[in-house]
Amino acid sequence: MPLLSLSHISKSYSEPGSGNVVPVLRDISLSIAEGESVAIVGPSGCGKSTLLNIIGTLDVPDQGEYSFDGTSVSGLSATDLAALRSEKIGFIFQMHHLMPQCSVLENVLLPTLALKIKPAATELQQRAEQLLASVGLKDRLNWKPAQLSGGERQRVAVVRALINQPKLILADEPTGALDEKNAESLTTLLLDLQKTTGTSLVMVTHHPAQAARMGRTLTLHEGTLLGAGT
Repeated sequence: MPLLSLSHISKSYSEPGSGNVVPVLRDISLSIAEGESVAIVGPSGCGKSTLLNIIGTLDVPDQGEYSFDGTSVSGLSATDLAALRSEKIGFIFQMHHLMPQCSVLENVLLPTLALKIKPAATELQQRAEQLLASVGLKDRLNWKPAQLSGGERQRVAVVRALINQPKLILADEPTGALDEKNAESLTTLLLDLQKTTGTSLVMVTHHPAQAARMGRTLTLHEGTLLGAGT
């Protein structure tokens, strides 16, 4: 059984002012297995981020069915969707969105506040410290985001996404604000952690070289899924 499955998903938006309906996703069907790494590529405006938001339950399709970890997402309440996101999905965006007033360790632990059933605080802190050490930040626990480089801030964002031991990581252009060297380093880090933890990884990217490192590539064009490579 796949980790997630989308069947005949469509999504449209209304243009501000005119009210014209603009199709964004058209009849998308795909499955992603546990532990799989997938790149989503395509030109700007083709629907990549919208597809990622639907997979992450941040947006709702107009039509189609979506199942995640054996559960139909369509019938879940807002409370249940929030619980699913906090417990089973980790998000990494182009901008790190770290809280400037919080330390590195505090930023990493923020997603644990939403857990219904929380491990002991000492266990959570130990997990956070181990993850930060694994990405080369063991000496930055008490630093504030402003004291870190751009690459370091994105590594904190990666650890934050992993702290609740999710089954899926969704990364929307996570290297977009980094130079080539740091972008390559972050992609390597994501893939290493994905393999180590067994987490599925779905990454939106404009970079063919990064997409080629994923296990599979999905190409979107004008809201339509053109095909998948291995």
